[in-house]
Amino acid sequence: MNQARIIVAGIGPGSTGDITSAVIDALRHCDAVVGYHYYFPFIEAYLPADALRIDSGMKQERRRAEEAFRVAEEGRTVCVISSGDAGIYGMASLILEMKHKRGSHVEVEVLPGISAFQKAGALLGAPMGHDFCVISLSDLMTPWLLIERRIIAAAEADFITAVYNPKSDSRYWQLYRLKELFLARRAPETPVGIVRQAGRDGETTTVTTLADFDPEQADMFTVVLIGNSQSYAVGNTFVTPRGYYREMEREEGVNVGQGIMIESFRTIERELKHPDIPLDRKWAMLHAIHTTADFDMERLLWTDPGAVAEMYERLSSGRTRTIVTDVTMVMSGIRKGALQRMGIEAKCYLADERAVKMAAEKGITRAQAGIRVAVEEHPDALFAFGNAPTALMELCTLIRRGKARPSGIVAAPVGFVHVCESKEMVKPFTDIPKVIIEGRKGGSNLAATLVNSALTFNDAAQLRPGRDV
Repeated sequence: MNQARIIVAGIGPGSTGDITSAVIDALRHCDAVVGYHYYFPFIEAYLPADALRIDSGMKQERRRAEEAFRVAEEGRTVCVISSGDAGIYGMASLILEMKHKRGSHVEVEVLPGISAFQKAGALLGAPMGHDFCVISLSDLMTPWLLIERRIIAAAEADFITAVYNPKSDSRYWQLYRLKELFLARRAPETPVGIVRQAGRDGETTTVTTLADFDPEQADMFTVVLIGNSQSYAVGNTFVTPRGYYREMEREEGVNVGQGIMIESFRTIERELKHPDIPLDRKWAMLHAIHTTADFDMERLLWTDPGAVAEMYERLSSGRTRTIVTDVTMVMSGIRKGALQRMGIEAKCYLADERAVKMAAEKGITRAQAGIRVAVEEHPDALFAFGNAPTALMELCTLIRRGKARPSGIVAAPVGFVHVCESKEMVKPFTDIPKVIIEGRKGGSNLAATLVNSALTFNDAAQLRPGRDV
């Protein structure tokens, strides 16, 4: 007779080849085995002929635990078997809880096993290559509202997600809800692996996408694996890279800074509420959100149809040779590499002696005076405003007087006085391409990044920002 001991053993997903040698050794030397009757055929070959076999049906876990303690407290060694790993939705926690509640002297040992999601992952390729979580859709012991919160958290945090207990005869709708929640937060082309009877007779594997995934393919013998934003499938092989720069590693000439910017733009694009908009408007919007981390830009960004594309055409063709800004901070934020590459000069007249003198003599702001001086020299420049509404209003006056004919206007002054009005004053000039941040928000950084979107519009289709970073 062995000592009073319970060994909680994970026997793997079902194949005898997936049972660990430590578990096999424990089975060979035990006095009794307790478990769900379905699992006994997988381990029968390893049991002593005289070992006591105590089996029961589904949902009898507490009864099995009580039986294990009853036999062990008689001074025998008992193996309590769980499929997969006994510590993952298995018997280990129940046995340990019961030991403490009973004040039992029985020694408890837990032996790990291969979990179903690990076996499923191996059959599919390498879908678990980065951070992952496991969620059971069974609401027998967990309220559905809590399960749904966990699904949302996993989807939003970009976890690879293994789904246990996805569907049964009575629980048919939860997997449909999970798909709906993931599709609201993940790309429709996200790979999904479906493995049924992993390691057992009748084993099947399927690789599909989140959009095409049919919950009717799943049952209680199925594990569903949902990839993260970096996961991809090649045929029936499902792979998740170990990091978040797979695309960058594959592209020559992309430095670290540009790589981060490209990945940021891809992240922003996935999170847009309304991604199906014209490319040039989206390109400006991605720049605005990237600069501010403010998704309110989806609502605030106003553009003429084709404005960014038209600005780029005029800049790249040489029709526009100068960009004028209201303040030096806007000029500082415009990409120097892009200006040099395209032979364009950026200028700010805020500190120009003529503007300083004019402001003092006429009692106007220096930014306003700077625009007057700028129009005298470059009436057909692209004008960008990130600070001073008075400067933008001055340009509007000069346009109406026929003294200025800008090739484009970026209007993003910020503040509380005359800011909203100045932006509305620009809109009637229908023959001038315009990009406007509506309302009180704006700023030099926004004005500069919107100019940069026009300078780099030829990178928009490939979603490759930051060439000049």
